[in-house]
Amino acid sequence: MIKPREKTPDLNIQLVNGTQWKLSEQSPKNFTMILFYRGKHCPVCKKQLQELQASLSNFTERGVNVIAMSSDTEEVAQQTYKEWNIKDVPLGYGLPIEEARKWGLFISKGIKDEPEYFIEPGLFILTPESTVYWESIQSMPFGRPEFKDVLGGIDYILKADYPARGEA
Repeated sequence: MIKPREKTPDLNIQLVNGTQWKLSEQSPKNFTMILFYRGKHCPVCKKQLQELQASLSNFTERGVNVIAMSSDTEEVAQQTYKEWNIKDVPLGYGLPIEEARKWGLFISKGIKDEPEYFIEPGLFILTPESTVYWESIQSMPFGRPEFKDVLGGIDYILKADYPARGEA
């Protein structure tokens, strides 16, 4: 588990648009938000990513770079991108399970029509120096933070110059 104020592992991930996203190359005004999602098999993820699509401009206005990623294959991620109507969300795929573990994400063994192994949800808000400011990690698909709450939190953080908490 990475604690707040700690540097994160570097992260390089392929995007469905054919480019590569590198955490080390991010230079947000305020934060980078990484949304780890379970994959195309998850209807809760579909709803969350569609909500992210609807909220994306609100994050951009606050100086927050956003990316969503899963351990899905390229083929599955391309289907996700096309079928879920998330055209503006930078969508990464192929996150190795070993890499997900470095971030403290829970890993599940698939049942029914799920992949053999996949990541459970996580949301990380990182400083421009790639240190953890805020994290929310779930072991189930349920109970994820709502983006309106995350945006409200970011507003307060920026207004009050509120420090990262939970590092002790």
